Amino acid sequence: MSGALVRNRYFDTLTATPGLAWMGQNTNHIPAHPAVLAAMHASIDAAEFNAYAPPLGFEALRAAIVADLGVTGAEALVTEGGVNALALVCRARCRPGTTFVTTDPTWKWPCLFARQAGAEVIEIPIYDPACDFRLTPDALRAACDARTAIIYIVDPNNPLGIRYTREEIAAFAAIAKEFGALFVHDCTYRDFADGHHPALLEAPDNAVVSVSFSKWLGLAGLRIGALVAPAAMLEDFAAQSTGVLGASVIAQRAALAGLAVKPEWMATVRATTRANNALIRDAALAIPGFSVPVWPSHGNFIVIETGGLQPEALVEAANREGIMIRQGAYHTARFGHRFVKVSTSVPRDWAEKLADRLPVLVETARSLNDLPPQF
Repeated sequence: MSGALVRNRYFDTLTATPGLAWMGQNTNHIPAHPAVLAAMHASIDAAEFNAYAPPLGFEALRAAIVADLGVTGAEALVTEGGVNALALVCRARCRPGTTFVTTDPTWKWPCLFARQAGAEVIEIPIYDPACDFRLTPDALRAACDARTAIIYIVDPNNPLGIRYTREEIAAFAAIAKEFGALFVHDCTYRDFADGHHPALLEAPDNAVVSVSFSKWLGLAGLRIGALVAPAAMLEDFAAQSTGVLGASVIAQRAALAGLAVKPEWMATVRATTRANNALIRDAALAIPGFSVPVWPSHGNFIVIETGGLQPEALVEAANREGIMIRQGAYHTARFGHRFVKVSTSVPRDWAEKLADRLPVLVETARSLNDLPPQF
């Protein structure tokens, strides 16, 4: 069977599992805000899905996305998820003879897109307490040269949960300018962080920001995100878009409604997420050999080091009890043997289930050898 079919059937099985606790993909499962549900129902009742959306997105949504970032002189291009925003940036800027510089760990898919376009991907190791699990300006500068087309930073980092300061973002932006590279700031998890600073505020002419509604608003299955770029760059990226008939009308209505209630909504989401982070951290620290290397996490997830226990075995043990968590190898081949990642923007009872069952899951995992493929 082809690898694509194996991967698809893996996720198909997960989606068909009744009552599965989705705690591995950083998706948000806190019950949706009534205003968001109402907006989707109204769109369906009006049969808006019979027509295409504008190719760049509804003007009201585009304006709201830019306003939410607090930037000026920028334009938003609404995409089918944040991943598509990053794909079109890679298509626009990467080619043979260029490099795409990022961290290790990072989010894997933009690295794939860069390689598909012919670029060499350079991953700077940051899974190290000596650098506080974060990229330093000196390490970034050492990895760049005249070939560098894109500097890609996930902030907060997925899976580590570290958040970069304004000063660090400014330093990264200056390095990008020095080498003639585009600074791509993946802000998917910005709404879970304290003190997040979008790169467009530091480099309004040489940075782009990708955003997603999958995580903070819980719209992963609706596929809605955006690229926010300097107005002068919009045409370059729009020309690379495969979403020429616009993103989902229903998803855009939900996103616009979500932005209108965002302060209220995120107060609930952040409180729930942070309480779940603490609960799961405490459960992990009670397991001999386990540790939580980054605390606090600025994302809706935490990393748990498994003290030599094979992460894939723990993932399989959890899966057998209806809990999905993720092995570190999804994020990094170099460091993935050390950890699992647990997503925490979930109902409290899911977090309690994992915390309560963790000692049993560990014992089960120690007995597992022949493991099925994981993705």
